[in-house]
Amino acid sequence: MENHNLFKRMDQLETHVGGLHTELGEMKLLIKALLEENKRLSIENQQLRDLFKRESLHVVDEASVEEVEQAPQMQQETSDGSAGFTSRETPAVGEGHDNLARLYHEGFHICNVYYGHLRTEGDCLFCLSFLNKD
Repeated sequence: MENHNLFKRMDQLETHVGGLHTELGEMKLLIKALLEENKRLSIENQQLRDLFKRESLHVVDEASVEEVEQAPQMQQETSDGSAGFTSRETPAVGEGHDNLARLYHEGFHICNVYYGHLRTEGDCLFCLSFLNKD
């Protein structure tokens, strides 16, 4: 009788260890997925930081150029007795397309399927077809 109980306990222990092994495998897959997502988000975050630095430097440079260009114009307008304000020009027609092309070349999707996501597998046919539309 005692041998039968011992065998039964050993069988239960084996079943329990098998369940733990399965659970451990599932947790490993989950950890792998989380690590991959973390790496992808870190890369995307770094690219966005670089883009933000470039854009903020670009905006500062443009602001400096605009101040230099507007200074004589504002002095001339104020000497004429006008208000001294200049209106900003409307953006060019193709500027939006140029911005999307720049985003695509920086590694982001611009297509309606994956817009804003980081491109990790090379070129996207949806994005390229969008860029080639006239």
